[in-house]
Amino acid sequence: MTNIHMSKEIFNRYMELSDNARVICEYLWIDGTGEGIRSKCRTLEFEPKVPSDCPMWNYDGSSTYQAEGSNSDMYLLPVALFKDPFRCGLNKLVLCEVLKYNKKPAESNKRHTCAKTMVKAKDAHPWFGIEQEYTLTDVDGHPYGWPKSGFPAPQGPYYCGVGTNKVYGRDIVEAHYRACLYAGVNIAGANAEVMPAQWEFQVGPSEGIDMGDHLWVARYLLHRVAEDFGVVVTLDPKPVEGNWNGAGAHCNYSTLGMREPGGIKEIEDAVERLEKAHERHIKVYDPKEGKDNERRLTGKHETSSIYEFSAGVANRGASIRIPRQVAEDKCGYLEDRRPSSNCDPYAVTEIIVETTLLSK
Repeated sequence: MTNIHMSKEIFNRYMELSDNARVICEYLWIDGTGEGIRSKCRTLEFEPKVPSDCPMWNYDGSSTYQAEGSNSDMYLLPVALFKDPFRCGLNKLVLCEVLKYNKKPAESNKRHTCAKTMVKAKDAHPWFGIEQEYTLTDVDGHPYGWPKSGFPAPQGPYYCGVGTNKVYGRDIVEAHYRACLYAGVNIAGANAEVMPAQWEFQVGPSEGIDMGDHLWVARYLLHRVAEDFGVVVTLDPKPVEGNWNGAGAHCNYSTLGMREPGGIKEIEDAVERLEKAHERHIKVYDPKEGKDNERRLTGKHETSSIYEFSAGVANRGASIRIPRQVAEDKCGYLEDRRPSSNCDPYAVTEIIVETTLLSK
């Protein structure tokens, strides 16, 4: 531990150095797995104000599961700009879409079609809020803070818990929260989850394509913060088999009509449409077309069954939950509890809008 702390102390000396004339831009993109985030940096001679100020770039797609070595160059198209909470100053995080050699979207680029869908639905002003659950582990994959042999006490005292024997990794959560705020990510909150070493943060409400942009950058920041602590973040939907909760990315969704008085009718209509498209949604809600969610959506541990659609007021065992306050107010939003923790938010938000708004 002494060497780690010493290295950080020396490192911080260099981080205090700055060149106000030039800016470091960290380009971020999604790799071929549909789950991993990659990044690399470059120097600009000016501070970019909008994504288009940043030049298109390229990288080796054969090393990210996206291309063959004989034709490996992939293009990075800047689409969103955030402040860099690690380098600070004028330095930026540049979220990018990935394009193939022919300038067409890569297979892992779900943002491209999502953006078009959101433009079609813009008059409905679709809002999203995603509850991103994740689990902290040691580098060996063992849940962070758990006994190296055996298990912690059964679930019960950990959700929103306080105390050394109830929560593990709060420093990482707090650091991530502040990194998101500094970067400009629309983070709304965070809490300890039901399984020890499992946490959640919420992003939103965000309209349209912003939901996917902000959640992907929040995920990058989480991995990057955990790296500084020597801890691993996993978005595995069922990181521990047995009587332990899995991890999801519950998607809260509303349109302008749902939010207005009497909007409960539009919410009920949306639920009916979601029921008819259940199988299609399940294939989109995790990168492995339902295989990951099959381990999580068992009908137990606050989940619905992957094979059956259900909906109910205040029911966390349903596919779609209508919050109790929404039922009382007769307007508001619905919560789709089916997306897995490792889902692509672009794919999730796109299909929800397609099913509830564009398939009428």
